[in-house]
Amino acid sequence: MATESEAAAGDGEREGEGAPEASGTRKRASWVRWARRVGLAAVLLLVLPLVTAETALRVNYTGDPRAGTRTRDKDVLWLGHAWVDGRKTDADVTALAARLADTGIRDLYVHAGPLEHNGTLPRTDYPKARWLITAVHRKLPGVRVQAWLGDEVAPEKPYAMHLEKRETRAAVVASTRQVIAAGFDGVHFDLEPLHSGDRNYLALLDALRPVTPLLSVAAHQIDPLPAFHSFWGTLTGHPKWWSQEYFGQVARRVDQIAVMSYDTMQPLQSLYGGYVAQQTSLALEVTPADTDLLMGLPFYHENRFGHWAHAETVPAAVRGVRLGLSRTDADRANFGVALYVDFAATEDDWTSYRKDWVRTS
Repeated sequence: MATESEAAAGDGEREGEGAPEASGTRKRASWVRWARRVGLAAVLLLVLPLVTAETALRVNYTGDPRAGTRTRDKDVLWLGHAWVDGRKTDADVTALAARLADTGIRDLYVHAGPLEHNGTLPRTDYPKARWLITAVHRKLPGVRVQAWLGDEVAPEKPYAMHLEKRETRAAVVASTRQVIAAGFDGVHFDLEPLHSGDRNYLALLDALRPVTPLLSVAAHQIDPLPAFHSFWGTLTGHPKWWSQEYFGQVARRVDQIAVMSYDTMQPLQSLYGGYVAQQTSLALEVTPADTDLLMGLPFYHENRFGHWAHAETVPAAVRGVRLGLSRTDADRANFGVALYVDFAATEDDWTSYRKDWVRTS
């Protein structure tokens, strides 16, 4: 049996032998605490701005729109390709005329493309265009029929249309002359994804202006936060938004600019409506008074990342449009909504458009 001194000595030796292990444990614990703090700080840096922004959108959805923030008879409907490829008949045009009676719709964007990646457009893509234009003008006097032309574009889609090529832009201009000669009242372009600041797109618009009596474009959403397109582009490779300055540069070159105010990633109607209100205000601030500003309404129903059908509804969009209009320029004459798209619309969509936007009493 060990003496007390031997036992004490033995305890000391065991304690000394265990000291490196205890020190390592303390270091690991300290490192874990540091990592947790850094992780929490990183989460807070990401989450707090998001929560703040979403809260602001919810607040943006509150209040009452001003009286009179209704249709100015400048509204637009996007129509699918079936209207010019032979699938539609006179009966369909008659039904369309009945649908649009007593609404604010003045323009139809009829899909006549898509453009080839080199900017050309096969004439065989729209064999019934002349028939449709004649029928619409007869049954809907005053409603204009525009050729809706689109394509994917580089650099984000390197296999697609390269607007930096002079010959490609020249081909797009030639395609525009081609559809105007076919009888269309104007041309509507939907080229995506267009990055903010793209000078080649501005050069294309400058070249298009003299060759069509009516030039319209679909526009990306505006940065909800300053320079957000740069941040999002770095994070995802897809700078979804335009700067407000660039939006204004585009708006000054066209007769109509239609904001694609859907596919917003918002999960609730209140947040989506607040977002549309914000987009309406931002667009109004930089769109010239003589350019028609059109805010897109989601006449389609999908559930995927970026678009939730239960959140992106026509009532929420219209209320957001009216709130943004009320706060920024309630008396703007050249203003309307753009309904996307005819073949996916439900009766509820049409009822909401009529009740919430067209109604004058």
